[in-house]
Amino acid sequence: MQRTKWLDRKFNFDFPAGLLPNIIARLSGTLSRLNQIVLQLSDDQLKQKQDDKWSIKEQIGHLSETDSLHEGRIDDILLHKEVLRPAGTRKYEITKVDYNQEDIGKLLLRFDVGRQRLLNLLEGLDDESQNTASLHPRLQVMMRPVDIAYFAAEHDDHHIASIQESLKTLE
Repeated sequence: MQRTKWLDRKFNFDFPAGLLPNIIARLSGTLSRLNQIVLQLSDDQLKQKQDDKWSIKEQIGHLSETDSLHEGRIDDILLHKEVLRPAGTRKYEITKVDYNQEDIGKLLLRFDVGRQRLLNLLEGLDDESQNTASLHPRLQVMMRPVDIAYFAAEHDDHHIASIQESLKTLE
């Protein structure tokens, strides 16, 4: 079965804001999952590309970039902006940085630092902030902070699944 592409995903955010602690727990576990995968691999394997897809290092680098987008979108909600900032800027594209030349420990540390900032922001929200929403520009749905957190967790899972697919073809 072919996996659904990220940009083809549709989301329904009809769950209560009270699920935020559960989603925070899920987001907290991503670093452990990444560590479990990379500890068993050589640097050559971590930067190997298959079929013009991102390497494992590039996947991790991308995840470290996107937490700042999620933070920014939560800030947009807190500022009562009508529309969330778009992701389609060069700042969030993998081609800007050569993650394959970076040490895996530094990549994981960068991810961890950004993830902790995102988690601290989510954990510090009051009830009123958790029920404020803005429009996601691509999905055309209203999103609250809990929805941003869920979206981030799904994005993590998408890239971890991509990494797991690439493990099957590593030399």
